[in-house]
Amino acid sequence: MKEKLLVSSNEQLKEFAKIVNSDHPLKKVTADEKLKVGVDLGTSSIVLTVLNAKDQIIYGAYEYDHAVQDGIVVNFMESVSILRRLKEKAEKVLGRELTTACGAIPPKTGEKSAKVVANVIEETGLECTGIEDEPTAAAKFLHLTNGTVVDIGGGTTGISIFHNNKLVHVIDEATGGFHMTLVLGGRYKIKNDEAEQLKRDKNKEQEVYSVIRPVVEKMAAIVQNMDAEVIDPVIVVGGATNFTEFTTTFSKSLKREVYKPLYPQFVTPLGIAMFDN
Repeated sequence: MKEKLLVSSNEQLKEFAKIVNSDHPLKKVTADEKLKVGVDLGTSSIVLTVLNAKDQIIYGAYEYDHAVQDGIVVNFMESVSILRRLKEKAEKVLGRELTTACGAIPPKTGEKSAKVVANVIEETGLECTGIEDEPTAAAKFLHLTNGTVVDIGGGTTGISIFHNNKLVHVIDEATGGFHMTLVLGGRYKIKNDEAEQLKRDKNKEQEVYSVIRPVVEKMAAIVQNMDAEVIDPVIVVGGATNFTEFTTTFSKSLKREVYKPLYPQFVTPLGIAMFDN
């Protein structure tokens, strides 16, 4: 059952991975067709996704950034500049203007954070139609009605629990991919930028993971502390989960099966776009 839950999502994610940052869309669009746009201002990257009215993937683009810290925009103008470039690239590929977009923030980071994200979006000429919390956006893309989504981004671990298609509990903790980077930097006595590149080097994944495993175990402990509130299936998403052994560590810590979609870094950005109504 749980594997079936991810089949459709994984097919969409594979399609998106083929066209993201490319020079062609997945599907052609007409001049008057309704498009839905998602903007994910992440700690390690900014992602723009484009869907049609039926939530089918059209296009997407991203850039790595240093404009967000722990899920909070700390460099407004850099965020705007990157998002403007992504918007212009998407418009060039699609051959038409994008007019609206939905954004997202980590759970419980407050109205001020939501306002800043909305301001970044609108500074690029897009109308911001709403700000969602990131794990809820992930759950929408995964079509999850019952279960637990653990969205691990660059700066935070957000946990949303759903029962009968309703959000029943949500928390957010300041532990994410950036904390892995800090641990690597300390272990090898290198700067954060170098540590970030090392973290993304698939050829050194086994060595890297042996160093950052305690950070992953801490993330799992955040979920474990919710104990009886956690509902199966538990699904982890976010760029920081992109390690082969990640779900093995989580499953061992939680003593329950943990699942991860393909290309987990794109789940939340695609879910955000689904809210652009």
